[in-house]
Amino acid sequence: MFKQAAIWTGGVALLAATLVDTVAVLGRHLGMPVPGSIELMQAIVLVSGAIGLVIATWDNAHARVRLLVERLGPGSRNLANRASDLVTLAFVLCLLAGSLWLSLDLWNGYEQSEILGIPWAILRMIANLCLAACAILLAVRIVRGRK
Repeated sequence: MFKQAAIWTGGVALLAATLVDTVAVLGRHLGMPVPGSIELMQAIVLVSGAIGLVIATWDNAHARVRLLVERLGPGSRNLANRASDLVTLAFVLCLLAGSLWLSLDLWNGYEQSEILGIPWAILRMIANLCLAACAILLAVRIVRGRK
């Protein structure tokens, strides 16, 4: 249920990005530019990209080179996959730590986009939640092993 909702949310965000960009391009060519279209695109791409990371982690669908791993025996392959997940978890945790640091440092800064006034704190929270979800999914996969 949650996964389907996330997929639909990410898909709608991609459709919204397409719509915003199409309207912005048409507006520029018709001499009626759309102010703030780039800010909208940044927010929409963050939402769709962050949700995409969570879904890819959930489905174990990140891009991987398997030339070496496929030649290993089952025990070694399992160990290599867990090591790969562990390195990925370390990377995601570093991203999350940096993002949380920025969020806490700038929380009372009331940052917002210049034209539309989109609050960056909300977008940072979305990014942090999605990074935390990826970290949890990776940790569970390390403990349980791949399916």
